[in-house]
Amino acid sequence: MSEKYKETDHMGDIICDDYRILQVISRFGLTLGFGDHTVAETCMEAGVDAPTFLAVVNFIRSNGRATNLSDIVDTVSLTALMKYLRRSHDYFVKFRLPAIRRKLIEAIDCSARNQIAFLILKFYDEFAAEVGRHMDYEDKHIHTYVNDLLAGVRTSPDVNIHKLSHQHRDNHAQIEKSLSELKSIIIKYYPNDSNAQLLNDVLIDLFMTEEDLFSHCHLEDTLFLEAVVRLEEERAEKSEADGVSPEEPETDASVTDSLSEREKEVIICVVKGMSNKEIAEQLFISVNTVMTHRRNISRKLQIHSPAGLTIYAIVNGLINLEDVKL
Repeated sequence: MSEKYKETDHMGDIICDDYRILQVISRFGLTLGFGDHTVAETCMEAGVDAPTFLAVVNFIRSNGRATNLSDIVDTVSLTALMKYLRRSHDYFVKFRLPAIRRKLIEAIDCSARNQIAFLILKFYDEFAAEVGRHMDYEDKHIHTYVNDLLAGVRTSPDVNIHKLSHQHRDNHAQIEKSLSELKSIIIKYYPNDSNAQLLNDVLIDLFMTEEDLFSHCHLEDTLFLEAVVRLEEERAEKSEADGVSPEEPETDASVTDSLSEREKEVIICVVKGMSNKEIAEQLFISVNTVMTHRRNISRKLQIHSPAGLTIYAIVNGLINLEDVKL
């Protein structure tokens, strides 16, 4: 097919050309059974804004590498785009993540008193809750702000989309990091006592969800953000929206890739559920030193959560199960 999908393309043809469009059509409220209808005809029948639909599918098809973002924004209806984003949130929180959890429970057989399995499930639940909190924030704060702009409601001059989205862009990065970490833990540390075929299927689901989430978050951070900035300028509420770059994490380049004995002691304390202050008192070091050790541990192991560290500590014999605070 052509480099970009057009309104005159047949809907069935573009789905066969790129299966990822299936993820898009349901979030626009479209259903299968298109016959030989074109994109324009299908969208018109369903009351969907065709240019916005095409903007999203072409953005996904190019993996977010659209060079003419400004031209794409010109074709987008923010109302239609936000409806798509809200349905995407519902898909992840109410359907996709619960479905993977059910399959994960079956794959790792939590009924067998396997503590590693229990901790993996706990890690997954923490990740799913993190996604839910993030998307709830977007619905309640960012989308409410944009709806107010669309309705012409005056907002505080100190509020703009860059300030509202600064924290949620950081959350995007954290969600991607947590999902990558979950996959790594299952691949590296889960013992070979499960339904291997089903667990592999869970991992495939996680990889596909990671790709879908990345595409969703990237669309929000680029196409949606640009569209809102354009709206802010049009409303003249705040003509300038200053972006704030997230802080780069501190690193200690002098630290080697292997864990020191002190870092192992810190891991044990974290797994036991101790706070930074309690760890400092236990090891007779300052709280700042504890925080430095924890940053170095996260950098070396690429594990950033207590649940992940707990699994690592058990697998590597740093702590006994009875000492773990579950």
